[in-house]
Amino acid sequence: MSKDAKQIPLHNYFSRHRSVFLMLADFIIISMCYISTWGMLLGRISVVAYKPIWFSSGLIFVAIFLLIFRVFGMYDSLWRYAETYEFLKCCLASLCSIFIFLVITLIIYRSPRLPISVYFISSLFASSMTLYYRMFYRVYRSAKLGHKPGAGQKKVLLVGAGNAASSVLSELHKTGEGRFFVVCAVDDDMDKVGRRIQRVKIEGTTNDIPQIVEKYGINLIIVALPSASQRDKKRILSICSKTRCTLRIVPDVLTAMTGDESIVSHIRDVNVEDLLGRDVITISAHTTQLITGKTVLVTGGGGSIGSELCRQIAAQNPKRLVILDIYENNAYSIQQELVRRYGEKLDLRVEICSVRDEEKIDLLFDHYRPDIVFHAAAHKHVPLMEACPEEAIKNNIFGTLNVARCADKYHTAKFVMISTDKAVNPTNIMGATKRVCEMIVQSMNTRSDTHFSAVRFGNVLGSNGSVIPLFKEQIANGGPVTVTHPDIVRYFMTIPEAVSLVLKAGEMVGGGEIFVLDMGEPVRIKDLAENLIRLSGFEPETEIAITYTGLRPGEKLFEELLLSEEGLEKTENEKIFVGKPTVMNPDKVFESLEELKPVVLANQTEEAVRRLHELVPTFHSPSKEETVL
Repeated sequence: MSKDAKQIPLHNYFSRHRSVFLMLADFIIISMCYISTWGMLLGRISVVAYKPIWFSSGLIFVAIFLLIFRVFGMYDSLWRYAETYEFLKCCLASLCSIFIFLVITLIIYRSPRLPISVYFISSLFASSMTLYYRMFYRVYRSAKLGHKPGAGQKKVLLVGAGNAASSVLSELHKTGEGRFFVVCAVDDDMDKVGRRIQRVKIEGTTNDIPQIVEKYGINLIIVALPSASQRDKKRILSICSKTRCTLRIVPDVLTAMTGDESIVSHIRDVNVEDLLGRDVITISAHTTQLITGKTVLVTGGGGSIGSELCRQIAAQNPKRLVILDIYENNAYSIQQELVRRYGEKLDLRVEICSVRDEEKIDLLFDHYRPDIVFHAAAHKHVPLMEACPEEAIKNNIFGTLNVARCADKYHTAKFVMISTDKAVNPTNIMGATKRVCEMIVQSMNTRSDTHFSAVRFGNVLGSNGSVIPLFKEQIANGGPVTVTHPDIVRYFMTIPEAVSLVLKAGEMVGGGEIFVLDMGEPVRIKDLAENLIRLSGFEPETEIAITYTGLRPGEKLFEELLLSEEGLEKTENEKIFVGKPTVMNPDKVFESLEELKPVVLANQTEEAVRRLHELVPTFHSPSKEETVL
């Protein structure tokens, strides 16, 4: 049998009986401290003279220390990973042992009585030695980790030198000493640069990351800055993504840490969303009041935005949540998710129905009598709607009109429609139909007790038809990644953030508003593609090519969030603005819709598009030549 094979069972034996060996070590150390103290203070002749007291008090001395240490859990700790708490507990256990021993000896040994200093010093000596050897073992184990990475260990660069970084270091030593070697750290606090955190040197600032990675051959970067602003994280992650290292991030401690959970267990891969540089949105008490105890209907409830609306609404104790969707697979998926999460606590109803079906929509409104409607059902794919404009008009325009009229008829308190930045000066059918939907909302508000409003925002990451899943699929297939134009830019936000802001806008609804969400800084799609390629472990252009396919019909280089005449007004929420209502004639709007309806139902596509241009004067369909530019 090999030497290694013999060592494994022996190591396991010591591990299984760790507490027994610790007690044995304490027994030997405490006994030696007791004997040596008596010998030094009283001499050999006095020890012989007090032999009965010496022996019996020695047994009591050792027994008390071992018993108190056991009560305090001193034999349950892993001392190789001990921190301040464990050593403070050891000190407290020692003090309790000293006190109990002194009290017992003073009661039992009244005559002949030894000097109290003998008992006190022996107790103090034993306490010190039991603490010192534990500290020595802890330092020895830390030093044994070495100053050079072992074979197979990943070389780690830690970004940050605060509390989170310290926790990460401690837990990496506990759980990953065989897999990770933390080479150094960086921090933008110049007072920390050059110092050490748990023996790890802080080599420089975040601007030095590329040079440090190259100098030390770093494989893994862990960003431990959970309390940093999203803008700072975006800058740092952008630097890190260019190093070709594997990236991990410690998320916001407020959302990550619960109970006794390990901070390391929450370290995750860096997502493209992290590169947007947007702060997390939290649900306010006012938003909870908007939903709690109310019957809420979500159209398009199985879609990307609709399903997230259902998740966040379900968490706020509605009286009833009604999910309406024509796609049964999507509706089933969100239904099962919410049933698993809430069970019977949530009164959940799912209705398979098209918003085009005016009679069925009327029946559902009559049955459920919703207090609030979030209208998210719509056709949103720009190229497909360019190819099938009549379907966009039927679903987006007349679907919205059907739901809005029922909301008015059955006295719904609030109606919130999900709109898009493509409705501003639209250059495509989808955007033009959503602009008409906004006009319907504002026109309905002039003749109804229901408060009608729309919320307008840009692209959301991860939604159905989003560019991110397409890019990921193209990268997985080895490329190329297709971008329509090198200069095309878009506004982005995450789905949970967009929905949180929609709910916040919902609490502000007074009627007739078009709320505009703060989309942050526009993102160049080429940069997004390059970052995603780097996060996947490849180098753009050299390993994964980026090709440009030309703008698609109806596609803009730049999206807008406002019509020129709308302007912006601030609201109580810094991320939500409200556009000033545009002047329109509601009667004319509804008259035009009545004229459009038979045309589109007869599938007279060209005439329907012509009438759509009349309804939306800002609708400009670019020519083929313009599209290529």
